[in-house]
Amino acid sequence: MKVMKSGLLNLLTFGVFILYSPHGLVYAQTDSTSKVAPDSGEKAKTGLNFGALPAVAFDSDIGFQYGVLGNLFQYGDGTQYPDYRWSLYGEWSRTTKGSGINQLFFDSKYLLPHQIRITADFSFLTERALDFYGFNGYESNYDPAFEDDTDTSNYISRVYYRHERKLARVTLDFQGKIKQSDFRWLAGYGYFNIKTGAVDIDRLNEGKDEEEKLPEVDGLYDKYVDWGIIPAEEADGGVHNFIKLGLVYDTRDNEANPNKGMWTELVMMTGPRFLGNKETAYTKLSITHRQYITLKKDFLTFAYRLGWQATIDGHTPFYMQPYMVNTFTRTTKNDGLGGARSLRGILRNRIVGDAFTYGNFELRYKFLKFYRWKQNFYFSLNAFSDIGLITRVAFVDRGLVPEEEDYYDYFTDSNNQGLHASYGGGLRIAMNQNFILAVDYGLAGDKRDGDSGLYINLGFLF
Repeated sequence: MKVMKSGLLNLLTFGVFILYSPHGLVYAQTDSTSKVAPDSGEKAKTGLNFGALPAVAFDSDIGFQYGVLGNLFQYGDGTQYPDYRWSLYGEWSRTTKGSGINQLFFDSKYLLPHQIRITADFSFLTERALDFYGFNGYESNYDPAFEDDTDTSNYISRVYYRHERKLARVTLDFQGKIKQSDFRWLAGYGYFNIKTGAVDIDRLNEGKDEEEKLPEVDGLYDKYVDWGIIPAEEADGGVHNFIKLGLVYDTRDNEANPNKGMWTELVMMTGPRFLGNKETAYTKLSITHRQYITLKKDFLTFAYRLGWQATIDGHTPFYMQPYMVNTFTRTTKNDGLGGARSLRGILRNRIVGDAFTYGNFELRYKFLKFYRWKQNFYFSLNAFSDIGLITRVAFVDRGLVPEEEDYYDYFTDSNNQGLHASYGGGLRIAMNQNFILAVDYGLAGDKRDGDSGLYINLGFLF
């Protein structure tokens, strides 16, 4: 029987460190904290501040995960607190079966002249078993029995709804104020080198007892490739160079956890032919609106996010359809809809189409604040509901399914798109407002979207 990833190990380890280890494992500083931050009641941070979290998990197919993630903040003389002058985030982790995360993310809006913000991401991600459930949400049938090895009558493989992906990603974005208004312009560049393929069953079976080994069978991805639903020229991935342009309106009082204000953005990401994108040239447009409403000052906030994204020109290859376009992506794995960073409790990448819309709604309650070890801490609870909907389907030629296959194992008769919904709650443990441990547990509202999910991340969802 499969052992699920245990993010609880992360949480428990972090909790022990942050509460009982004030001298270096979780944070370090080279600052004094005599200043009081305006309107916050907190002691302003100055100088360098560091937070770290071990990455420990286990999956019977992917193996044991080990590694570390950390965030270094430079607060300068503290006059901008809770803003930082710059932030450097890093993550390194491995699993014993070959998956891995290597990421550096840099962000600053004070280093360049005229407060031009620079964000840069350098990542290399290897995933031996990335979720793949087909296209167009409920139009693609999901049967959990196919991956449940306790159901001997219907079981196919624990990695039936999976494929392999390697992603090298470089992004460099700039934002600048438009005069003295709350509007900003955005311009950026992105490079993606993606390699996709079937799950390497032999690799995942190494060291397993015979009864625990994965069977040598085709998964959904393999079938789609064999039948031509995934075109041959897309099946092994591709290289893309992007230009990103956008307009941002931002009145938040605090970026890490706003109490009031709005954050709205219009972003176009295009891979033109003159940058080397030939048959895969396409353009996506994304509109995202976020608003934060204070219900009780410094304690209770209602926050919501509404988004829409679509291909407006060209053809988007299957492996780029889940990518969510926005102005600021600290998230290591920026896939959706479904999963930790979009629809919590719903299977990752469950909702993939040529256009989609989504919404997230949260109540955030800061129930405990204190100052210890020269650090400002707060604990926050949140209750949430997430929704998503395909608004334009990706073309899928269902007639390619061979006659000997059961059509209903893959597709439903209905072309009507239903609403995908989930709900749940979570906990945040924040140090100096910017280093925030996030724990969310979400439940899918429909069994066609899975069951539930436990997520350990950094920061609020939006």
